[in-house]
Amino acid sequence: MASALVAAGSNIAILLFEPTSWLIVFLRFVTGMCMAGLYPVGMKMAATWAKGDTGLLIGALVSALTLGAAVPHLFNAIGGLNWHFTLIAASILAVAAGLLVNCVGLGPAYGKVPPFNPAVVMRAWTDKAIRFANFAYFGHLWELYAMWAWVALFLHASFAASLGYDTATVELYANLSTFAVVAAGAVGSIVIGLLADRLGRTVVTATVMLVSGTCALTVGVLFGGSVWIVLAVCLVWGFTVVPDAPQTSACIIELSEPSDVGTMLTVQTCVGFILTMLPTHIIPQMVDLFGWHYAFMPLAIGPILGAYAMLQLRKHPDAIKLAGGRK
Repeated sequence: MASALVAAGSNIAILLFEPTSWLIVFLRFVTGMCMAGLYPVGMKMAATWAKGDTGLLIGALVSALTLGAAVPHLFNAIGGLNWHFTLIAASILAVAAGLLVNCVGLGPAYGKVPPFNPAVVMRAWTDKAIRFANFAYFGHLWELYAMWAWVALFLHASFAASLGYDTATVELYANLSTFAVVAAGAVGSIVIGLLADRLGRTVVTATVMLVSGTCALTVGVLFGGSVWIVLAVCLVWGFTVVPDAPQTSACIIELSEPSDVGTMLTVQTCVGFILTMLPTHIIPQMVDLFGWHYAFMPLAIGPILGAYAMLQLRKHPDAIKLAGGRK
């Protein structure tokens, strides 16, 4: 609750300063820091209710996160270019989230948590099965946030090149399309969560990663072409770019000792989020050097390597712990 309320406060406080102020960067840092009190903690809370459906439960949580990431694009479309409206609306929702969490209870799988032991952190690397799951997650995050950060500008530029409409109309179409593309991941997280629990955690996740990586390789080639084809590929990309996150996190939950789950999820999330900074900054450099046609191609490296890590995990003896033996 505290993390959500502080995030809302730092978000709305942006309105008090000039957009060029360094205080904006600080407030953004605070907002991002509050994710540590929401995402890994939320996953552990959801896992306490798991009964053979860990992939679905974590998928539902990430689905909510993804829908939350999509909504500001919808606000932006409704409010035009009034970024004040977007910040206010998003902050109000964050306050609502902080209050709603008080309605959440812990499930029967919640056990007594021992004192923090820094040595446990090393199990993220020394345990081979957990290491494979982490590497898959890192590959996923190499792609996800860079895609989310730049797909709106990509769609705007592509629509402008193909339609030639006035700026306001293109902006509206791009914002609505970006909302749909990002929100597709919310649907994907639940669908893939169901499939992973029933068909096998590693094989389903690896397949999704390969589809997502293929979209990263091909979407730029379509730049400036048919609006509907570009949007269709982006929707497939949005659908598949998210669901590997909850499944790799579900692997961590299933592979870790119950008392270590919170620490293992936090380590996974922390390293993964740090990694996102590099590809997010690579994309504009690629646009400057090669144009949008090739800008997203480096992102495919992450899901391809992530798929390889998941298939290696599938071969590991501990994979029998995944999805009730459906590895």
